[in-house]
Amino acid sequence: MCSKYVSTLTIAGSDSCGGAGLQADIKTMSALGCYACSVVTAVTAQDTTGVRSVEDMSADLVARQLRAVMCDIRPSAIKTGMLGNAEVVAAIADILSSYPRVPLVVDPIIVATSGDSLMRQGTLQMLVDRLIPLASLLTPNLPEAETLAGMNIRSTGDIHMAARHILDMGCQAVLIKGGHVDGKTKTDWLFTQTGMVKSFSAQTITTSNTHGTGCTLSAAITAYLARGLDLVCAVDKGKRYLSQAIKAGAEVTTGHGHGPLNHFFHPQKLIIQP
Repeated sequence: MCSKYVSTLTIAGSDSCGGAGLQADIKTMSALGCYACSVVTAVTAQDTTGVRSVEDMSADLVARQLRAVMCDIRPSAIKTGMLGNAEVVAAIADILSSYPRVPLVVDPIIVATSGDSLMRQGTLQMLVDRLIPLASLLTPNLPEAETLAGMNIRSTGDIHMAARHILDMGCQAVLIKGGHVDGKTKTDWLFTQTGMVKSFSAQTITTSNTHGTGCTLSAAITAYLARGLDLVCAVDKGKRYLSQAIKAGAEVTTGHGHGPLNHFFHPQKLIIQP
């Protein structure tokens, strides 16, 4: 029997300054010992201070990239990031619906950390209708969870209520990320269709280098799922990896705005399966 790498796939936009998007995903997956494939959905001109411009790939080109990877390498887990228009979302959903056993992590990126919108009109509804029902895990931050659930989130009770609304969209689980909340700790909440509720807390790290944190977390969870961990363990280890990456890059100056994490603080060798 021939051996092969543990492979992953990110379907996301390119970040020209290398801290988020495809670049953060590939760095994260590689640092965690996985062979990272990619499908480019958009190209952004951005730096650490904001997004200058965005150009979407055509839905046909996105679909061609995705079919090429799925028919040849067949990744063990997949994540989606920036999906700029409804046609691209529909094309991805059409193809991934044929691979229901491959774990799918959907990071519903609506706006960039800088506040710049990354979704065109009609895209969010297509995401809700077509892609979220395919997701093994949805990973919204608090503003994204508010948008998806159609409500304000001001308390732990609100988080639970929002999670119920989001689970009704058909995803198997949702991780509502609490990174936007001020305090000594950051807490994320995991909810599943089976009724499980679990919180994950980490100490707040004081730094301006937060560019790509959401992409990094969802990519880390994807990598751990590809390596065979169950969902709770994958989320827990993904959180730990993110905290260590933030800490390792906290004092490094890159650019003039929100710098990136240090994804390669302790890189692992490529994992080979028999």
